[in-house]
Amino acid sequence: QVQLVESGGGSVQAGGSLRLSCAVSGYTVSSYYMGWFRQAPGKEREGVAVIYIGGGTTYYADSVKGRFTISQDNAKNTLYLQMNSLKPEDTAMYYCAAAVQWVGYPPHLDNFEYWGQGTQVTVSS
Repeated sequence: QVQLVESGGGSVQAGGSLRLSCAVSGYTVSSYYMGWFRQAPGKEREGVAVIYIGGGTTYYADSVKGRFTISQDNAKNTLYLQMNSLKPEDTAMYYCAAAVQWVGYPPHLDNFEYWGQGTQVTVSS
């Protein structure tokens, strides 16, 4: 059974850092398009960062470019999102997701098949 479990969220002050992790079971992350998405209350879910099969291509939302870094550790079968210089507008529930088919560039949310339960990130002023 394919499972994705996020961790690493929490509450931090603006300017702080967090690293989110997505532990994967049931498949290998190197064989899937992997991404991070977020959703704030009252807003639609949006793509944050995606790493494409092969690892050579990544996508970042304009709002996080230069601050967030997506990576994966194939040996640990884990996806990461390093978040630096956090801002209050980064506050959201963050979700890990996976897809076996092409997700597009920019990626399309509805092309991702598997989703984690989410981890909350709260950034205070």
